[in-house]
Amino acid sequence: MKNIWMRLMKGLLLLAGVAALAGVVMLLWNWIMPGLHAGIQPVDYWHALGLFILSRILFGGFHGHGGWYRHRQWHKWQKLQSMTAEEREQYFQFRRHLFGHREQ
Repeated sequence: MKNIWMRLMKGLLLLAGVAALAGVVMLLWNWIMPGLHAGIQPVDYWHALGLFILSRILFGGFHGHGGWYRHRQWHKWQKLQSMTAEEREQYFQFRRHLFGHREQ
């Protein structure tokens, strides 16, 4: 029962956050955009929500760095901790070479 309650609260919190962000998008659009160009009209709440969702799809996506990302990072950390000092130094040298990091 507690698990269902927590999921419900997270869902409601997510919906409230999206609603608040859509309101912020509407306020910012109506404050900035009509002043930049005379032909741009103010938007209502539902158009702002659509703009917010479209911008998340095009630029940010709906993923976060949770779930499996944290799981992979934890395993990398454990792997580094189990290495000897020499193995760790070889690993970091390889990464510097691979990604082009140069000592200054």
